[in-house]
Amino acid sequence: MSNDVLVHVRNVEKRFRRGSEDIHVLSGLSLEVPRGEFLALMGPSGSGKTTLLNLIGGLDRPTGGSVEIEGERIDGFSDRKLAAWRARHVGLVFQMYNLLPVLTAERNVDLPLLLTHLSRQERRRHVEAALAVVGLSHRARHFPRQMSGGEQQRVGIARAIVTDPTLLLCDEPTGDLDRKAGDEILDLLQVLNREQGKTIVMVTHDPHASARASRTVHLNKGQLSTEAVP
Repeated sequence: MSNDVLVHVRNVEKRFRRGSEDIHVLSGLSLEVPRGEFLALMGPSGSGKTTLLNLIGGLDRPTGGSVEIEGERIDGFSDRKLAAWRARHVGLVFQMYNLLPVLTAERNVDLPLLLTHLSRQERRRHVEAALAVVGLSHRARHFPRQMSGGEQQRVGIARAIVTDPTLLLCDEPTGDLDRKAGDEILDLLQVLNREQGKTIVMVTHDPHASARASRTVHLNKGQLSTEAVP
């Protein structure tokens, strides 16, 4: 793991308005993620871990503080610039896979590339490479309904890495899988981190999953905690 810090989150506040009440989700939170780290974010429901993940990925903006990725303050980007930045630099892996059921595995993986200027032939090469990395070249023309949950999540990971993103952000990637399939996904994430140098931030509630990360950070009531909170 490099000592180069990729992600700087500084004194971030995040509030939501619910009726006449302000809901404080994150309160003065600061975090650094070195390039090449596999970081797990843990905490009880409502602790702010998914909110923090969304801020790092440019899916949401902080109410206060700053989010800096590779020296750029993404919280100050316009909506258009932020969308373009996200398409290039962020790969997202979701708990429920979020595959389009009417598309084959290769077509699902190709979706992020439609936002690029790559030719069809170049896109095909990228898709084939991503499916090979996750071990699903033989399932390229299968639909999600023809695949197991673990295979669908592998397609989701292939879709996340097909653009060679700077950050791979995973929100409960094993939460909908049995232990065997979940372990296979965690094995794959470790390979992407250790062999391909991907910087990974993973939200999880499972200590078994967080044990695969190189570092675990606990959140409690919108702040970092030095200890796990039940």
